[in-house]
Amino acid sequence: MTEFLVAILLGIVEGVTEFLPVSSTGHLILASELMGYDAAQWAVFNIAIQPGAILAIVVLYWRTFLAVFKGLLRWETASVAFVRNLLIAFVPAVILGLAFGDQIDALLENAVVVAWALIAGGVAILVIERLVRTENVLGISGVSTMQSIKIGLVQCLAMIPGVSRSGATIMGAMALGIDRRTAADFSFFLALPTLTGATVLQLYKHRDAITGDGLELIAIGFVVSFVVALAVVKAFLAIVTRHGFAPFAWYRIVAGAAALVWLSAR
Repeated sequence: MTEFLVAILLGIVEGVTEFLPVSSTGHLILASELMGYDAAQWAVFNIAIQPGAILAIVVLYWRTFLAVFKGLLRWETASVAFVRNLLIAFVPAVILGLAFGDQIDALLENAVVVAWALIAGGVAILVIERLVRTENVLGISGVSTMQSIKIGLVQCLAMIPGVSRSGATIMGAMALGIDRRTAADFSFFLALPTLTGATVLQLYKHRDAITGDGLELIAIGFVVSFVVALAVVKAFLAIVTRHGFAPFAWYRIVAGAAALVWLSAR
């Protein structure tokens, strides 16, 4: 398999899975096992193409970003609360990421951990969907400070590959009584500081591994992940509105079980 084809395939995987509750990191790890390429060689690439998916959120929600920016200039309560809640939820990931960075990197090499995390996360989604009763909190600005702190703490579970950052934040928010749409939006917007911070930190740590040829492959992966993420986010919201999160839960369970069988049999 050529490097260009690998870059395109990984860009598709990143774009499809980044904002779905199925774990983009977990899928990239399993993809490396399935396609048989050197995962270490593509580790920096996988990090560097994340901004492509992040840019998709900026494009899709540009009106919201513009409204919040204008509101901040006028110091409107709703805009201030919007930014405050996201920053509060972002802080736990910063603290734990800096404190346990090496341990987290070690987990990224374990595909079996990914498989079990996919299954456990799928079961958790089914349980939360069945048992939790949510109510409309009138958007991200309506989320309380304590709810934001708890969502930020739950997001840290995604440091275990296979858990899913979006899955943890969405399910965590719903468990706190926040409605599906607001929970999904909170997860999307929280991805911006979280993924941007993680990407900048990892690229700085691995800056010596980035070469001219690597930049060309990163550009390809970036564009592919951006285009794919644009389509996936819209489709995701439509599925969640009509069917809830159960389809993603069952996918996780089936994919995790299949991965365990394949990993043990190879």
